[in-house]
Amino acid sequence: MRALVIEDDPDLREQVAKFLSDDGFAVDVAADGDNGAYMAEEYPADIAIIDLGLPGMPGIDIIRQVRKSGRKYPILILTARDGWQTKVEGLEAGADDYLVKPFHREELIARVRALVRRVGGWTQATLNSGPYIVDTSAKSVMVDGKPVDLTSYEFRVLEYLLTHAGKVISKSELTEHLYTEDEERDSNVIEVFIRRLRSKLDSDSQYNPITTLRGSGYRWDLPRA
Repeated sequence: MRALVIEDDPDLREQVAKFLSDDGFAVDVAADGDNGAYMAEEYPADIAIIDLGLPGMPGIDIIRQVRKSGRKYPILILTARDGWQTKVEGLEAGADDYLVKPFHREELIARVRALVRRVGGWTQATLNSGPYIVDTSAKSVMVDGKPVDLTSYEFRVLEYLLTHAGKVISKSELTEHLYTEDEERDSNVIEVFIRRLRSKLDSDSQYNPITTLRGSGYRWDLPRA
């Protein structure tokens, strides 16, 4: 998953980015409204965390611009102002939730995760599909009741496919949502991750959860439990 953080306070920006990175997100950051507005429209994202009191373009205007452009990823507002009018204005502009500063790491991650899951129609942190139980909070995977050990990037690929179960995901989309602009990208590595996942999740080809559509990408094909 890939998150965009638009926050002018350098300490808070670094803190939020670290919280998300430690939880497995690829994170892009912007320190002002103008740069943030550009990144919000041009960069791939699974969620944006936007401060309302930004230099340059205000956070409210960024949200309106993002929604006007047709981008539908969830937006979480960060605000130091606890007046109900500010929260209502942000939600009416197109934000999905808000978080008043200061906040705890656990609350931030819980809200971000809930918003990302909601896009795929999931309501709980544990994603159940066929014999697979994937806990996105604990970063654990069970198959037929037995634990499966995945690397960090293998888990990210699995989580993205499962969160978007039934949708064809191209290699380029997976690459964009796994890595930030600063990271070296190689879409061929995705094939390696998929091959490893198949080996670890379905070594005897009993369930075939991941379908390859030649020239198009990959799709998680098992129904939700």
